[in-house]
Amino acid sequence: MNANPGGPIVYNPPPIRKLVSYLAILAIGFGAGAGFVRLRVTPDVPMAEHETVSAVDALQPQKTHVRYLPISYDDLLGWKEDSIVEALPALLRTCETFKGLGDNVAVGINSLGGTVGSWRAPCAAIAAVAPGDGSGLRDVLEELFLPVSVLARDGGAEGTFTGYYEAELRGSLTRTKRYRVPIYGPPDDLIRVNVRKFMPDIAAPPIVGRVVDRSIVPYHTREAIDLHGAIDGEADVLVWTDDPVDAHILHIQGSGRVKLEDGAVYRVGYADNNGHHFRGIGGILLRAGEIQRGRASMPEVRAWLKANPRTAANYLNKNPRFIFFRHIKEGGPIGGFGVTLTPLRSLAVDPKYIPLGVPVWLDTADPNGRPLRRLMVAQDVGGAIKGPVRGDIFWGYGENAFSIAGRMKSAGRYSILLPRDVGVPADF
Repeated sequence: MNANPGGPIVYNPPPIRKLVSYLAILAIGFGAGAGFVRLRVTPDVPMAEHETVSAVDALQPQKTHVRYLPISYDDLLGWKEDSIVEALPALLRTCETFKGLGDNVAVGINSLGGTVGSWRAPCAAIAAVAPGDGSGLRDVLEELFLPVSVLARDGGAEGTFTGYYEAELRGSLTRTKRYRVPIYGPPDDLIRVNVRKFMPDIAAPPIVGRVVDRSIVPYHTREAIDLHGAIDGEADVLVWTDDPVDAHILHIQGSGRVKLEDGAVYRVGYADNNGHHFRGIGGILLRAGEIQRGRASMPEVRAWLKANPRTAANYLNKNPRFIFFRHIKEGGPIGGFGVTLTPLRSLAVDPKYIPLGVPVWLDTADPNGRPLRRLMVAQDVGGAIKGPVRGDIFWGYGENAFSIAGRMKSAGRYSILLPRDVGVPADF
């Protein structure tokens, strides 16, 4: 969950031949002394967690994955029953973002959502809906938006839906005997090389690392940072917390609220990362035989880590990825679309298939098996959120949100709502 000052994501993966040439140039240019340079294939915004794609993955042939099928509102199960007006704040935040962009700016990768100009009239109509007027909002959407079902290429409509939340920690703005776990801002020596500035004809990924003896090398791992003080003097500590397990969960979630002893809340959000691949702590514990399959939900993983503090640190550091944060002054976490997220109305999606900012009708079930059918808005991204039918529901903050989000893993389907003059996106 993080800010996107540039607006809607626009990204085109590089052709295989060009990327092979690009990697060869890098190997020659940086020299053998630089070691392996880790590449990150990302959209033009940072993402909250475990979003890296290795150079080897990038060289694999790209398959077509998605189909878009126009449907009617009668096909949306639960459409008439949802308290749809709860999604109005999220919709207004999308429209506010579009307001500051030119009419010809693409909405989504390859203009999947049309252009900003296509959203002017629908956004004006949404803005005219009175607060609390669910019927009015439903009428506007039905008149001006076309529901489009999103299917896997083989026609499968079902995918996986998980949950995330805003972490909650205890902390202090100064280090004390109790508060000794640092939450870092971006380090001064971390660099991100925009290769496109050197080779404009190649849509190459940026390089994350640091400079050592005039060579770019991978940035410090979590173990080097946590155990060996690798970034002491390079990064400011924003806030100190009292629990390394809670701090690790903050890194996974990408944003959090730190409750200070005077009652104030200090919010932090994703700012950058060290460029290393993410390894989930649940999978690490499973492979080590510490927890059993079927008992790896986030609440169960957290409970194990806190019950075994002496061995927890070793396992936590097997995830080399490290997140750097920034102080957030807004009233909530910021998603990949650059707006404050709305609990149970903001959805993280794969922007390759779903344009950020668009309304989404979700049809899945909560962790207790109860139907969860509601209007959401695609306003965030995440490294584990990959594929044409894949979503991550933002549940809010606090222990209740943690419990639900940490257990959420349900089959489901969704449809996007696009302005009627945009039409149906082409399959790819």
